Amino acid sequence: MKSHTATLEFLVPSRVGFVHITPLVEAELRKSGIREGLCLVNALHITASVFINDDEQGLLEDYRRWLEGLAPHDPDRWQHNRTGEDNADAHLKRQVMGREVVVAVTEGRLHFGTWERIFYGEFDGRRRKRVLVKIIGE
Repeated sequence: MKSHTATLEFLVPSRVGFVHITPLVEAELRKSGIREGLCLVNALHITASVFINDDEQGLLEDYRRWLEGLAPHDPDRWQHNRTGEDNADAHLKRQVMGREVVVAVTEGRLHFGTWERIFYGEFDGRRRKRVLVKIIGE
């Protein structure tokens, strides 16, 4: 069994944003030479997410609005922010959107459903953050 590990870096200039990262993950899969196996992609920060869904801008805007309704950026509202932080909402948004995805690798390709794509979700941006890509298989 072989493995390949890479770290992707992102700097989202706004507080909240979504980045389509499927092409970056596919590039790492090509570098790995793995034809059959699994690909793990996970955010290495507790205020960011990795998730799979449709690459449709209206849906991404719906996510932004929905998450803001669930956990508004209102620093006075959240207990966590009493520690001197202002990002409690980002932690909550990450909890809803998830930490990681695992995608099957079949015949050297990510094995997706028709519209599935991988996204990085940023909920406390304006600083550099990392995403781990770990591919294992044959």
